[in-house]
Amino acid sequence: MTRFVDVTALTRMVGQVGMVAFLERIADQMRIDFARWESFDKCARVASHSDTGVIELMPVADGDHYAFKYVNGHPINATRGVSTVMAFGALAEVETGYPVLVSELTLTTAFRTAAASVIAAEALARPDARVMALIGCGAQSEFQALAFHTLLGIEEIRIFDIDKNAMRKLAAHLMRFPSLKVVSSASAAAAVKGADIVTTCTADKNWATILTPDMIEPGMHVNGVGGDCPGKTELHADVLRNAKIFVEYEPQTRIEGDIQQLPEDHPVHDLWRVIAGDSIGRDNAEQVTVFDSVGFALEDFSALTCVHALALELDEGMEIDLIPELNDPKDLFGRLLAVTVDNTPVKAA
Repeated sequence: MTRFVDVTALTRMVGQVGMVAFLERIADQMRIDFARWESFDKCARVASHSDTGVIELMPVADGDHYAFKYVNGHPINATRGVSTVMAFGALAEVETGYPVLVSELTLTTAFRTAAASVIAAEALARPDARVMALIGCGAQSEFQALAFHTLLGIEEIRIFDIDKNAMRKLAAHLMRFPSLKVVSSASAAAAVKGADIVTTCTADKNWATILTPDMIEPGMHVNGVGGDCPGKTELHADVLRNAKIFVEYEPQTRIEGDIQQLPEDHPVHDLWRVIAGDSIGRDNAEQVTVFDSVGFALEDFSALTCVHALALELDEGMEIDLIPELNDPKDLFGRLLAVTVDNTPVKAA
């Protein structure tokens, strides 16, 4: 039997342990998995692009488990009453190929993206960082704010979005955290001025320049979340040229990240090596660092591992017959004979 965790079950699970604890679980698992990066069989995700968005498959495996995620990105969906990003995924045993988990990943991806941002900032931002600018107040923004406040100690978040309703939505949600100071800014430049960390998480699929060189100050850490497919950027190329850049999986980020604007030989650094303790993050307090985050399958592996363990721990979700149970593994056809005869349904007596 395969454990199935739908949105309702995942919501109950998060409700039982709390959003912060769920974030911590995923972040902890992600640190473990990044530190053993070389034990994974990895590849760039497979993407199918259209005029309105992209649909992607993201596989990864270690010696014990194989995971994949189906995810889309359709900015136009916001005008149609449909989520911009939707996802589901599976976790299977490598030894047998048997799927042990099928799960929603729309909510979980929001948690895992925020967790990845935080563990990157732990490795790259100045330890005394307390103020963050958050540009883009869409579906991911609350998760980023919650993660940076509760897991990294950010005390003040300055928010900006061209959609004022989105800004009001985010500010209203963050009122639940009275220890976090939230400042609504009149522009991206106003939000960024004096910030220690800048997170960009916009959705439009275009060659945008959310951050320009004149907005960058010494010692800043830039967490670029929204530039995640070909033709979609957030950072001016000179912001990248003047920073130390860190990536998840370079072959994928070269195609999809903000660094798609740079020559292929422009140096970038592996985030996993810093997390594993094999290399350093920033070289000094004045250096500008950039995490060119596009989202990588290893992060979903960590998230699915956490969802599976928590579902078993709380006995949440349900067991489903995703794979036929056979008395004789070589007799698949016989599984159907119990209900059909010559393609005609057997009528009950």
